[in-house]
Amino acid sequence: MTRSSASKLIPKVPKVKVSKGSGRRQQYSDSTKQALVDVAEELFTTHGYAATSLDAIVAGADVTKGALYHHFSGKQAVFEAVFERIDSRCSTAIHEATTAAKDDPWAMAVAGLRTFLGIVQQPSYRRVVIQDGPSVLGYERFREQEERSTYANVVEIVRTVLHVGAWDVDEAMVETFTQIFFGALSAAGGSVAQSDEPGAAAARVETAIMFLLSGLQALAEQGAALPSATPEAQA
Repeated sequence: MTRSSASKLIPKVPKVKVSKGSGRRQQYSDSTKQALVDVAEELFTTHGYAATSLDAIVAGADVTKGALYHHFSGKQAVFEAVFERIDSRCSTAIHEATTAAKDDPWAMAVAGLRTFLGIVQQPSYRRVVIQDGPSVLGYERFREQEERSTYANVVEIVRTVLHVGAWDVDEAMVETFTQIFFGALSAAGGSVAQSDEPGAAAARVETAIMFLLSGLQALAEQGAALPSATPEAQA
């Protein structure tokens, strides 16, 4: 069989045409979604969830309502996207601050605390996350989102600080410490965000938590053991 006759037996594979327009459409779709979230964040921050309409969001983004429904099922879905973005920024900022100070466990804890207290004073965090978040998302979903974004940072800080001392701390104890500190930090953050004087409230929270950290640091430097539970508590 000659080469020319053999080639006739091999079926030709049709060339797949790549539509350049599909890439542009995806870019346009992504930019439209981002514009909607950008505008919604500004409106939710300024006016709150209840006073913000879908008409105002699409008008601000200069798109049709159909374009909004292409990406979101409704106003609550838009709010959730805004909430998650703001909460994610908070988590990223804390992570970056603590990572930069990771060589000193105590400086790491202080950096995380101060970053968090700075964020909860921001208008978008105060209005979207603290004020409207629980009511729009529901308390359970609000807590789940909060734990998903910030909890990991607190776990890392607590684990690092506890391992400074000569303490035999297992993961169960790390988890217990984390739950306590996270609960206190979350409550303190809410009080700062809702305060008429958030700067002063943040300063009080920092002083209180620094007092607790100083005590823990002193125990670690002295080589003191963590107090064990009393017989009554273990019963």
